[in-house]
Amino acid sequence: MRRERLSYLQIHPKDNVLVALRDLPQGFVVEFEGKQFALRDAVAAKHKFTIWPLEKDADILMYGVLVGRMNDAVAEGVLITTENLRHASDDFKLGNRKLDWVKPDVFAFVGRTFNGFHRSNGTVGTANHWLVIPLVFCENRNVLTLKSALEEKLGYQVESKDYSDEVDVLIAKYQDGASIDELMGVDLSSAKANKQQKRLFPNVDGVKFLNHDMGCGGTRMDSDALCGLLAGYIAHPNVAGATVLSLGCQHAQASILRNEIAKRDPNFDKPLYIFEQQFEGTEQELMQKAIKATFAGLTQANALTRQPATLDKLCIGLECGGSDGFSGISANPALGYLSDMLVTLGGSVILAEFPELCGVEQKLSDRCIDEATAEKFMHLMKTYNAKAEADGSGFYMNPSPGNIRDGLITDAIKSAGAAKKGGTSPVAAVIDYPELANGPGLNLLCTPGNDVESTTAEVAAGANIVLFTTGLGTPTGNPVTPVIKLSTNTKTFEKMPDIIDINCGTIIDGEETIEEAAHRILEYVIQVASGEIVPKSVRLGQDDFIPWRRGVSL
Repeated sequence: MRRERLSYLQIHPKDNVLVALRDLPQGFVVEFEGKQFALRDAVAAKHKFTIWPLEKDADILMYGVLVGRMNDAVAEGVLITTENLRHASDDFKLGNRKLDWVKPDVFAFVGRTFNGFHRSNGTVGTANHWLVIPLVFCENRNVLTLKSALEEKLGYQVESKDYSDEVDVLIAKYQDGASIDELMGVDLSSAKANKQQKRLFPNVDGVKFLNHDMGCGGTRMDSDALCGLLAGYIAHPNVAGATVLSLGCQHAQASILRNEIAKRDPNFDKPLYIFEQQFEGTEQELMQKAIKATFAGLTQANALTRQPATLDKLCIGLECGGSDGFSGISANPALGYLSDMLVTLGGSVILAEFPELCGVEQKLSDRCIDEATAEKFMHLMKTYNAKAEADGSGFYMNPSPGNIRDGLITDAIKSAGAAKKGGTSPVAAVIDYPELANGPGLNLLCTPGNDVESTTAEVAAGANIVLFTTGLGTPTGNPVTPVIKLSTNTKTFEKMPDIIDINCGTIIDGEETIEEAAHRILEYVIQVASGEIVPKSVRLGQDDFIPWRRGVSL
């Protein structure tokens, strides 16, 4: 049922700014708490304006927390900008446990199942992939050679157009003597679509060929972390097995990889083939062995079929990228409600992006189940920020130009909205990168705010679905875990329908509540987890994979 669309919103009763929900002209009359005032500036949708006069250095509160301080004294009805507001956030310390929370009504989902791939260790995959990965960047070319040999023949080329037909049209026009203006005006809409070859192994969702620039030449900490990350992917419930290419002399040794796999799955029994080029000798010998092993592994993976699994087998990664001023009041709180629903059902969720938790550390640490967990979270936050500041780029420099343009003026504003994805349940565990984080309940995982690095880490930590909110439009995906995109506003959803799956702008438009949106999203998740719906990022072959070097990345 459609509700009246508001023009502006106070997010939390303590807030001393309002958020414009549509473009408001200069002179627009605001009615708030029994008083009226006219806007002194035009305020674009997603941006904020003052409710009453504020002195220089006055605190600005949003989401009930400190998000900045005024650089100048301002009147009421003034647009908040980077010129008149600077970043500020409250300090944090070990506090009392605040573990009381109101569990959402999950009656509609009790007893529900999804059809997934059951692994021997009790986890359940929402997909069934085979991995081909290099232990060191020296093997990237060989991985790409395997991709060239296998992908199309097995029917795993990307279903979307590769635009080579459009190039053929332009080549023909050029050869016919077309001018530059004529080339620019060519209609390419008639270029034929690519054909998808039928898959040889119908129960295998994909053969995924990963590349990276690590494994040697950096610190041992980086190479060890890489082995942990790759182990997380190999042991992942969405992965049936892997072919690993190693040079042989690099820091990231196969023995380290095997040890990291054992940490995550002591009884690991998936097919795993590791080949070292320096041992095998010629490239031909290496490639022929890798092709035979991969093909044999795919025949084993294809023997698996989807079977019913309860929703507590879901581990959902929560991510945001290309955020805007609506992120914290539409898509992110909808994911927060869904997060609480899944925790109530016995499932697990992962909230990452530690630079985007700046300003809400106290609330999150107070929600940790015990003091040791809270202290671990605070230590990771302080250490990370100190490293960033030592390199001349603290958390306060996190917002991108796009974030700022669309209303996220300070890092604390961005963070307070981003943290809404984590709902209200207690924090069950705090996990450092690249460890496993799929225990039941809400897990905090230390990662950068960088979309791809964070998504890459969440999947290594066990996420078998990733929910990714975006206000500006971000095409991020993952090689093995379905990434579902949710727009924070209807305009972006309608403008970029090829990369976004779900519109949460309906909340802003007054078409549904946060709770209703969360129910709709969870229904979609169940269909994706069952293989009934293929998200846009998967259709586009958006297989983004970037390991995190434990340096500064915001």
